[in-house]
Amino acid sequence: MGNDLNKAMAKKSRHISLVIAVSVMVWLPLQFLFAPVFGLPQRYMLLFDFVVLAALIYAGVNILQLRRMRRDSKG
Repeated sequence: MGNDLNKAMAKKSRHISLVIAVSVMVWLPLQFLFAPVFGLPQRYMLLFDFVVLAALIYAGVNILQLRRMRRDSKG
């Protein structure tokens, strides 16, 4: 039972790290390279900012769930 829980926590950790890494790696070039070059309007950039913010909030909620899983498995 403990081994399955460890695998589930590892999988959730990888998922969280992927969400954070991909969202930031897409947002940074879009914000600082593509937007000025292509002249994207501010409203589209705000939309992309909100999408990345939602992804980071999702990751934060999953981090709290992972923390709770680890705490419950120890005691």
